[in-house]
Amino acid sequence: MEVTIFVLIKGYGILNLVCVVFSLLIVFMRLMIKPVFGFCCCDSVIVLCFQINIWKYYTKFVFHVIVEKLKVNSVPDAKKEANKDGGSDHIAAHTFTFRELAAATKNFRADYLLGEGGFGRVYKGRLESTNQVVAIKQLDRNGLQGNREFLVEVLMLSLLHHPNLVNLIGYCADGDQRLLVYEYMPLGSLEDHLHDLPPDKRQLDWNTRMKIAAGAAKGLEYLHDKASPPVIYRDLKCSNILLGEGYHPKLSDFGLAKLGPVGDKTHVSTRVMGTYGYCAPEYAMTGQLTLKSDVYSFGVVLLEIITGRKAIDNSRAGGEQNLVAWARPLFKDRRKFAQMADPLLQGQYPVRGLYQALAVAAMCVQEQPNMRPLIADVVTALTYLASQKYDPGTQTVQGSRTGSSTPRMRRE
Repeated sequence: MEVTIFVLIKGYGILNLVCVVFSLLIVFMRLMIKPVFGFCCCDSVIVLCFQINIWKYYTKFVFHVIVEKLKVNSVPDAKKEANKDGGSDHIAAHTFTFRELAAATKNFRADYLLGEGGFGRVYKGRLESTNQVVAIKQLDRNGLQGNREFLVEVLMLSLLHHPNLVNLIGYCADGDQRLLVYEYMPLGSLEDHLHDLPPDKRQLDWNTRMKIAAGAAKGLEYLHDKASPPVIYRDLKCSNILLGEGYHPKLSDFGLAKLGPVGDKTHVSTRVMGTYGYCAPEYAMTGQLTLKSDVYSFGVVLLEIITGRKAIDNSRAGGEQNLVAWARPLFKDRRKFAQMADPLLQGQYPVRGLYQALAVAAMCVQEQPNMRPLIADVVTALTYLASQKYDPGTQTVQGSRTGSSTPRMRRE
């Protein structure tokens, strides 16, 4: 049984009524004909994204219409998964005013800026109402892309909950302002701990790297195997893996996420988006997106974690600028595996663990999608490696005795 829910949150006059009617007309047309308007649609969730100049008039309301088709058991399943892994029950995202968020960031002061990317800037802030420290992403007001990202991210993170996904606390849609409020991740991103480290910053040891890799894989597994329908993350990279206390990893930035294929469909066709160096080759060439596209991106991230190299590094010699292209010849000779370990590890890693981690990465970045493993098997392998605690003092490994090697991986 499925139910379609139409939610009218705020309305301000005749123009908004026209927008609502137009929105419903688009939904009707989308259900009757092939996709032409470019919003995400499938059997379980419809995320409405306007792609015409109506956004020029979209000023005084949060959402006119949110259309969701939810399987009756999808939200309980999400809660069950979050509770099983130590999460808490879902609390609906809060609506903030722009004034509240400006106050939280001292009017978006420069020294509150945490970083910036293609869609806007991220500030650290403190909510006056709760005294909670948060991260506030202010989307770029120019262009349609920011509005699409805003809608997709609010809807995705309102439905999906897992200990390895960042929590959305709330959002703001005052006038042409679009802001997202997240839990604050005090250790920044994985990228901050792998690349261009200042001399006084502690490098990640082997155990922490495997913990981060396993946690990130679990977040991806939830999107692929537990969400209904499956979600393709589409922008997995080190800068989108945020770290909390104890280096607990969480996937962030769901603005490019797409609902995966359902039924007998093998892929979804879409405009190529993402970050160069992380995109699967078949997706970059054809625009055909599958769950295995995410597995490829994860393989690139895992290689970065192991080697300390960037996915694309133009400062290196020609043959070493692309991480995957550099690694592929080395995968063929185990005697060269030690050359692939991050020099910052200074040899402090288990040799067997290095070989096993590189084997997982090599399978993930196979050129043929059907040769890549399922993300569930990647989780099994990395969870095992994370359980094998390496002691650099004695150069021994302590942990699970269930086997001497990583579990065998299946392919689809």
